[in-house]
Amino acid sequence: MAKNPDPSLKLTSLKGVTRTLDDWSTMFHLTLVILPARPEASAWLPVARRIFRTFRDADCRTAYCVPGPPEVARRVLADAADEALVFVDPDRTLIESLGLERLPAFVHLRQDTTLVAAAEGWDPREWQRVAREVGKAMAWTVPEVTGAGDPPAAPGWPA
Repeated sequence: MAKNPDPSLKLTSLKGVTRTLDDWSTMFHLTLVILPARPEASAWLPVARRIFRTFRDADCRTAYCVPGPPEVARRVLADAADEALVFVDPDRTLIESLGLERLPAFVHLRQDTTLVAAAEGWDPREWQRVAREVGKAMAWTVPEVTGAGDPPAAPGWPA
């Protein structure tokens, strides 16, 4: 079950910048799409892009996270790695700190790093619920999470 992460946790971007989770969220809420370190994870890129496109100008920072080294994140994300902030989590410290059990996951953290909402696995209704929470917190338009060609609902993979 998802929980508040450790704010002092160090998180590294794909560009090699390392800061604490608290530092990454100082100015904005974090809206994370956490994808498994597997080739199949690319099936959720259209979903993440729809979410990120809507929240791009909101007062939240949208980011991908891949629990693996930079090379794996680049393979999973391909050109999407250039469209948004990307965190790598090779030791799975963020995943463990959040208490996530299934991936992909959609997570919303406040500026103080407390958990607002999370959806684990691919349950479109749960991801839509998280999107509504982000929209409500940001006083922003809520994206339609699902679209044509999306993967069917599935429990995902163990985190």
